Amino acid sequence: MATRLSDLFSNSRLVIGLLANLLSSICIVFINKWIYVHYGFPNMTLTLIHFVVTWLGLWVCQKMDIFAPKSLQPTKIIWLALSFCGFVAFTNLSLQNNTIGTYQLAKAMTTPVIIGIQTMYYKKTFSTKIKLTLVPITLGVILNSYYDVRFSLLGVVFATLGVFVTSLYQVWVGAKQHELQVNSMQLLYYQAPMSSAFLLTLVPFFEPLSGEGGIFGPWSFPALAMVMLSGLIAFLVNLSIYWIIGNTSAVTYNMFGHFKFCITLIGGYVLFQDPLSLNQGVGILCTLTGILSYTHFKLAEQEEGKSRLVQRP
Repeated sequence: MATRLSDLFSNSRLVIGLLANLLSSICIVFINKWIYVHYGFPNMTLTLIHFVVTWLGLWVCQKMDIFAPKSLQPTKIIWLALSFCGFVAFTNLSLQNNTIGTYQLAKAMTTPVIIGIQTMYYKKTFSTKIKLTLVPITLGVILNSYYDVRFSLLGVVFATLGVFVTSLYQVWVGAKQHELQVNSMQLLYYQAPMSSAFLLTLVPFFEPLSGEGGIFGPWSFPALAMVMLSGLIAFLVNLSIYWIIGNTSAVTYNMFGHFKFCITLIGGYVLFQDPLSLNQGVGILCTLTGILSYTHFKLAEQEEGKSRLVQRP
C-alpha cells in the first residue's frame, strides 16, 4: 500500500511538472512573438531579462527554503551556461525571423539530433524502428521550411543553430545533474547568473542600449508589462525543463514536446494568420506522422522493458 501511494505521489508530481511546462512553453512562444511583432523589443535583451528573472526567482525560492544551494565549481558548468545562452538566443532569433509554423517544425528536429549525439558520444543504442521514424520528421521539416512564404536563409540558419545548441543543452542538463549530484534548482541557480554575465557582455555589441529599439529606450507601459510577463513565464519554462529532464530524460522531454508542437502550430496560424501553402501542409503531415510513430514505438519499447524486469526471477 505504501509503495502504491509513493508511486501515485511520484506520478502526480511528474504530471504537475509536465503541465507546468506545457502551459508555460506555449505561452512563452506566443508572448515573445507578440513582443517582436507589436513592440519590436530587441531579442538578446529579452533573453538577458529572462536569465535575470530566472535567477531572481530561484534566489527567492532558496530564501523560502524551497531548496538548498550546493557549491559548484564554475568550470564544471561553463559549457552548460554557454549552451543555455545559445539555446534561448537562437530559438528566439528563429521565432523572430520565421513563421510560428516553421519555427515549431524546426524544433521537431531536436529529437533526431539528440539521438545522434547520444549515439555518437554517449554510446546509447536505438532500435531500427525509432531511427526510421526520423525520416518523415526530417522530410516534413525540410518541405515546410522550403515552401514557407516567408522563407529566408537567415531564418533557416537561426533555426538550424537553435536545434543543434538546444540538443546539446538538453543532453548536458541531464548529464550534469547526474554527474554533479544536484537537483534542477541547484544546477539552474548557479548556471542562470553565469549565462546572464556571458550575455551581458555581448548585448552592447549587437543591440542599442538607448534610443529607439534600445533597452533604455522610450518603451510604453504595455510593452514593459509584456516583457516582464515573458520573463516570469521564462522562469517557469527553464525550471520545468530542468525538472523534467532530471527526473526522466532528454528524449522523454522531447516526446512530451510533441504535444506542445501540435498546439503551438495551430495557435500560430490562428493568432498571427501565418500563411500556409499546400506543400507546407504536406510537410506538416509528414512530420506529424513521424512524431506519432516515434512516440508509439518509444512507449512500446518502454512497456516491453518493464515487462522484462517484472519477469526476471
